[in-house]
Amino acid sequence: MLYSVFFFEEALTVGKVLKFQEGSGAPPDNLITLKPWEFRGADWESRNFVQMLKSQSVKLEEHRKETYKKGTSISQLPPHFVLTGSMAYTIQGIFFYRANETKMREVYYLAGLIDCMINRVTPLLRTDVIRDIYRKVMTLKALLNMTWYTSFDQVLLPVDSHLFNEFEYRSRISRADSAAMLYRLIREGTDEMFDILGLEYTFYTPRRGT
Repeated sequence: MLYSVFFFEEALTVGKVLKFQEGSGAPPDNLITLKPWEFRGADWESRNFVQMLKSQSVKLEEHRKETYKKGTSISQLPPHFVLTGSMAYTIQGIFFYRANETKMREVYYLAGLIDCMINRVTPLLRTDVIRDIYRKVMTLKALLNMTWYTSFDQVLLPVDSHLFNEFEYRSRISRADSAAMLYRLIREGTDEMFDILGLEYTFYTPRRGT
C-alpha cells in the first residue's frame, strides 16, 4: 500500500447503523460526482471521509438497495479507510475542487511536496533545496487556500500495494540530483496516484447525525 496496512488498522472500522424508514423502491441517490473522482454521500453517521475500493462500494450500494426495500439497517461497511489526521485535510481540499480536475491535481501535488518534506527521503533536503521546496509549498498553499490544521503525519491517501508501488516511488525520489528532477518525479508520482485513486476508489463524504 502507499502506506502500509499497519498505519491504517484503526481505520478499518464498522460504520454506525443507519435506520431506514420502511418503504420500497430505490434509496435516495447518494452520487455527488462520478469523475474525476467518485464521491458519494454516506448513509451512516461519520465525522470523516471514507475511502473504499470501487468493487467494495458496488457491494455496499447493492446492500443499500436491499436494506431500503426491507426497511432494515446497514449492519456494517465493507473494508475501507477512514481518512483522519492530515489525510482529512487533503481529501477536503480535493472535494472542494471536485469540479476542477486541474486544481484537484494541484492539491495532490502539494500533498506530495509536503510528504517529501515530512519523510525527507532525499539527500537534497539537506541542501539549500529545502528552502526552495518550502517556498513552493507556501505559495501553493496560498494559491489553493489549503491549510492543514494539525501536525503533519500522513498527507497522501492510501493506495493498495497491488495498484501502486510506494517503495519504487520513494526510491526514485531519493535518487533525484536536482530540484528540477525532484519536482518532476513528485509531479509524475502524484499524477499517477491521482489517476489510480480516481479509477479504483469511491469516497464517501461525512454525515452528521440528526
